[in-house]
Amino acid sequence: MLSDSQVSVKMSAQQSLISGCVLFFVPFFLKHVTGTTYGLEITSTGPTSIEKASGETVKMDCQFTLAPEDSGPLDIEWNLLASDNQKEDEVIIMYSGDRAYEDYRPAMKGRVHFNSADPKNGDASISLTSLQSSDTGTYECKVKKAPGIRSRKMLLTVMVKPSKPSCYTVGPSYEGKDVQLKCVSAEGTNPMQYTWEKTSDSKVLPPTAVLDSTGSTLSVRNASASASGTYRCTAKNRVGMEQCSLDLRITPSPNRAGVIAGAVIGVLLALLLIALILFCCCRARNKKKYEKEMSYEIREDVPPPKSRVSTARSFTSVGSQRSSVGSMSPSNLHEYTLKTQYDKIPSEEYEHPPSHAPAPLPARMAGPNLSRMGAVPVMVPAQNRDGSIV
Repeated sequence: MLSDSQVSVKMSAQQSLISGCVLFFVPFFLKHVTGTTYGLEITSTGPTSIEKASGETVKMDCQFTLAPEDSGPLDIEWNLLASDNQKEDEVIIMYSGDRAYEDYRPAMKGRVHFNSADPKNGDASISLTSLQSSDTGTYECKVKKAPGIRSRKMLLTVMVKPSKPSCYTVGPSYEGKDVQLKCVSAEGTNPMQYTWEKTSDSKVLPPTAVLDSTGSTLSVRNASASASGTYRCTAKNRVGMEQCSLDLRITPSPNRAGVIAGAVIGVLLALLLIALILFCCCRARNKKKYEKEMSYEIREDVPPPKSRVSTARSFTSVGSQRSSVGSMSPSNLHEYTLKTQYDKIPSEEYEHPPSHAPAPLPARMAGPNLSRMGAVPVMVPAQNRDGSIV
């Protein structure tokens, strides 16, 4: 039987043999079976998950070291891995044959480039500028220098900063009522967080204030005057934050009876005004119609005017008769009276139809008017009651 010391020596020899076999066969297996070598290594130790805001620039590290066994040409390739297995990976930038090839992906044209002017010196890192939400995805840096191949993957998440939120109230801001304070940001990558705070007076939210699950709505129940003040809402996600403010004024409830009475009175006054306007319009219309009818009746009753020539002649004949009467003696006056009865001109009552009565002559007519009408002034001698001339 072997002693304890001999057993220990034998076990140590076996472990040494196994270690030597591993050190010999593993490099051989890696080099001739898998086609890789332990010489090429990617030495970057930065984070493999990156979160950036849209519009910013991201740097994705990929430093590497080479070994003497890696004697083939150097190829560096950056790919955007497809999220679906049915699709192919997209090449975004490549270095081969001592030359960089960019603008493989149209959506990244002019936005991606190598950080080093000569990546073969061991720096295959790239920078992507003006980030967009569509740039989100898994990126792979693959370095090949035959027979060695190494790769490194990184997850890039492009988040959108919250836009400036809109703050407003919902519901009546009266004492004893429930009022809601709303805060909404139109843009921003989830998860979004909303917080409310009071920035005036005691800077403490009302005791009856309740936040919803997202924090975007602050409900103030049975509001009182102490709830009045300035409130501020903050919308925040992992890449940015924005704020908005509003002034809340809790006022006493209005007198509903007075409001209803005022509304009724206003409606009645409006109806009264409309009725008054319609009455005035109808009255004016009827008055105008009446005046128009009266003007037609007056025109039908007025006889046609006489000419100046006939009027002048009538006055001349009257004047001549008066002059002749004045020159007569009382003895001849009777004969003149009988003669004139046969010499009279037919009166106007025979000239007009029976239905139209002649218009009466004016009782008096001024001298200037008679002169314009062609009358000749004649002196008539005065007579006594017996007919003698004075």
